[in-house]
Amino acid sequence: MSEPKPTLSDLRIERDAPPAASSWRWGAAGVLLALLLAGGVVFWLQRPAARPVRTAVARAAADDGVERTVLNASGYVTARRQATVSAKLTAKVIEVLVEEGMKVREGQVLARLDDTNVRTSLHLAEAQLAAATNALAETRVRIKEAAQELQRQTDLIKNQIATQANYDHAEAAHLALQARLEQQQAEIAVAAKQVAYWQQQLDDTVIRAPFSGIVTSKNAQPGEMISPISAGGGFTRTGICTIVDMESLEIEIDVNESYINRVHPGQVVEAALDAYRDWKIPSKVIAIIPTADRQKSTVKVRVGMDQLDPRILPEMSVKVAFREVGGTGPLAGRTVTIPQAAVRQQDGRSVVWVVSAGRAERRAVTVSNTHQGETVVSAGLSAGERVIVEGPPDLKEGLAVAEKEAARQ
Repeated sequence: MSEPKPTLSDLRIERDAPPAASSWRWGAAGVLLALLLAGGVVFWLQRPAARPVRTAVARAAADDGVERTVLNASGYVTARRQATVSAKLTAKVIEVLVEEGMKVREGQVLARLDDTNVRTSLHLAEAQLAAATNALAETRVRIKEAAQELQRQTDLIKNQIATQANYDHAEAAHLALQARLEQQQAEIAVAAKQVAYWQQQLDDTVIRAPFSGIVTSKNAQPGEMISPISAGGGFTRTGICTIVDMESLEIEIDVNESYINRVHPGQVVEAALDAYRDWKIPSKVIAIIPTADRQKSTVKVRVGMDQLDPRILPEMSVKVAFREVGGTGPLAGRTVTIPQAAVRQQDGRSVVWVVSAGRAERRAVTVSNTHQGETVVSAGLSAGERVIVEGPPDLKEGLAVAEKEAARQ
């Protein structure tokens, strides 16, 4: 049985009938949009609020002209002028006239040595000089007589009374005495030098202070042998005592190579002895020794004190602070000053939290010094950046923050 064929009425489109599939799609889109809007509202309502923080502006150290410490170090008081006084000859100590702590003047007698042998040699040399002088005087008399005899023989030979042989004999005698005179004059010069030598040796048996100062150690006792060189075995002393010129005291510091660029000659230094921590001693850098210690990686710096005091003693420990007026030192323009509270210690490093685009950013820094609530940072921070002074304990990288009233500088 054959199917009926479609008519034209069956092919007509009913425009008034709603499309079922299109209505479903629009409904689904509406539901999805409503869900997204609802989710956005919930996210907005539940988002973490920006955490309030208190900030301060990192300020260039050169901006305020305030003197600050750029480096702390430690060292020792040393004497540029000190000496262990010894003898120029080997002899037994007879007398020691000084004790530890005694003030001595330049040229003051410190000790006396046994001079028995030296005096004997001096007396012998003086006797030899006297004998040579007497012999010279006798020779001069004989030369005078020989000259007179030569003149007489000359006159006689002119008158053809004396023979040539007599004249030659008189002339030879005169020349021999002249030669003997010259020899004796040389012997006298040698004898005089011998006397001077032994006189100097006698003077050297008296030990004198080479300069004014204070005796810090007494190294020899009466009855001991002393020598300019060690004889070994500990039986011979090489010095009488040690003298320190208290006017030559200064501070010697070993500065790490990494920080030597913060030090320069003429720089102001504030020193404090470990024995008197509250006593600040105005000082200045005298010189930077132009060589480094390979073993310790340090450079030696000499610091002179503006005024000396009896309380300052050699070998005392001292703490020093190298000071710098903002904008005048080698680090001018590279260091910034921030409140001490802004610096934190994390993983053994100094860090600060910087506010960048409304979020917290952790920054590692190099701290030069902290003094009176302020910290000088030499690396890791630029002038004008805002650092967090007070913030929440859970401060972390990228946390949204809202700055409160900035800390006043």
